[in-house]
Amino acid sequence: MREERADMAAEPTTEVPPKADVPVVILCGGMGTRIREASEKLPKPLIDIGGKPILWHIMKTYEAAGFRRFILCLGYKGDLIRRFFLDYGKFERDFTVRLGGGDEAVDWHGHTPSEDWEVTLVETGLLTGTGARVKRVRQYLDQPFYMMTYGDGIGNVDLDALYRQHVASGKIGTVTGVHPTSRFGEMHVDGDEVTEFNEKPTMADGWVSGGFFGFRREMVDTYLDDDPDLLLEKKPLQTLAADGQMGVYRHDGFWMGMDTYRDWTELNQLWDTDRAPWKVWS
Repeated sequence: MREERADMAAEPTTEVPPKADVPVVILCGGMGTRIREASEKLPKPLIDIGGKPILWHIMKTYEAAGFRRFILCLGYKGDLIRRFFLDYGKFERDFTVRLGGGDEAVDWHGHTPSEDWEVTLVETGLLTGTGARVKRVRQYLDQPFYMMTYGDGIGNVDLDALYRQHVASGKIGTVTGVHPTSRFGEMHVDGDEVTEFNEKPTMADGWVSGGFFGFRREMVDTYLDDDPDLLLEKKPLQTLAADGQMGVYRHDGFWMGMDTYRDWTELNQLWDTDRAPWKVWS
């Protein structure tokens, strides 16, 4: 069976389809239980950094690399994400409303939003696993490649380089590898003396998934199914790696997942002090 799946991989190609046509799948359905202080009122992708949802920050990093088509897999409080895009830009513009005399009329003033995005919002179930969520948007994956990420992690990943490496590799999947970051202070000790203390060091050894992926369309048809318990991170990616069909794009720069209230506070501090490494757009 493994050999049959491996045989289905496309031949390597150096042809790179235009990024503007490539769908970017963003998983937006989780409950965010570890950041409950904010996620009880909002879905995690709408929790703000500097007044804008983290989802917006993620989409801006893709836009800066040339991507503009987004497919959002909705679940927990998905209606709020729908409303955000239906009302996109309205709450940042001035307007005049004329009341009385029949239907009210609204005149909008100022510039319309500059984002040239095509956003498809898909209900994929409240408790659906990440693998099944991707399977349930398969009808919108109309290109030979698609990108994928989560709605709670950001970084200054070179998404253009990730895409090009993935296409050239001929593999079905490519994952961005990042160095794990310790949540505890690291000490260098000499006898009974601490010679160096780092509050939250980046560990030089080892790689973990940074959650930014490139996939061929075959991933959806061959490795995923509609079982609502299917987690992408378990059998699908484990099998893909066992089949020799998973590449890695190494990222040594900034990456951070917004998993806890502390993470949210740190990301806002970086943004508020104009030190946000992920702000790769003008």
